[in-house]
Amino acid sequence: MTITQLNYVLAIAEHKNFTKAAEKCFVTQPTLSTQIQKLEDELDILIFDRSKKPIELTDVGRKIVHQAKNIVDESERIQDIVDQQKGFIGGEFKLGIIPTIMPTLLPMFLKAFIKKYPKVKLKIEELTTEEIIARINEGHLDAAIAATPLHLDTVKERVLYYEPFVGYIPNDHRLFSKKKLDTSDLDIEDILLLEDGHCFRDGVINLCKTFKKHTDDQFQLESGSFETLIKLSNEGLGMTLLPYLHTIELNDKQKDKLRHFTDPSPAREVSIIYHKNELKMQIIDSLHSVISGIIRGAIAFQNVNIISPLSK
Repeated sequence: MTITQLNYVLAIAEHKNFTKAAEKCFVTQPTLSTQIQKLEDELDILIFDRSKKPIELTDVGRKIVHQAKNIVDESERIQDIVDQQKGFIGGEFKLGIIPTIMPTLLPMFLKAFIKKYPKVKLKIEELTTEEIIARINEGHLDAAIAATPLHLDTVKERVLYYEPFVGYIPNDHRLFSKKKLDTSDLDIEDILLLEDGHCFRDGVINLCKTFKKHTDDQFQLESGSFETLIKLSNEGLGMTLLPYLHTIELNDKQKDKLRHFTDPSPAREVSIIYHKNELKMQIIDSLHSVISGIIRGAIAFQNVNIISPLSK
């Protein structure tokens, strides 16, 4: 049994097709098929049911795939150990970023990071916090950028910055005349929210102490993006709350509708998170250094009150 054979097994399990799996592994289809056959002969079982279209795993095959993932992941960590020992900053690094952070933060640091660390091959994916935690625990992500604290035993957190909440108030709203907002001003009934599944939504709900279940016929508008929330607010359908970085590039007319909070301003904590056994610490340190350095020039707020991203 070899690591190469296990990589072939994982490729077939993913693509459910020998030809596509061979293309992914950069070998010919007969070569891949021969190696899988050798492995099955050695184990005296069938890993794949070839009579099904697309190909399916057998019962024992599913168990083998689960173990093969662990073995392949651990084998790759040997190179991580060597890189760490040599102080080498390079290689593939899989990074997840939550949707409410990706559009604003990524353009701020990506070019600078690539220029400073050209040997690092970043593979970046937009994922929800729930997906990020699962992939970190499964070994499919090296690190992620998410709202914290998450209070997880298996995950470590290193704070990057604190991002204040900012009110976006339409002209005809009851709070438009206020120069500064207080958390006691907020009423969840007239705040436009992100869709369920966004941790920023949970932060807003946690901030609004008056949150209650809707038992009347009042509508509740939700959206998957801050841009849509701003447009809905402009139509007079309610106010909304935005993370500070989403307000920087608004036009002057939109900025007139922004209202900051009195100190301590409610804010979210944004951190780089990774598994407690992660070995690519030299790349994590580099990401933390670059992002922290850039963000210091954009966010000068210090007196903040961290709002939990966890659903209560």
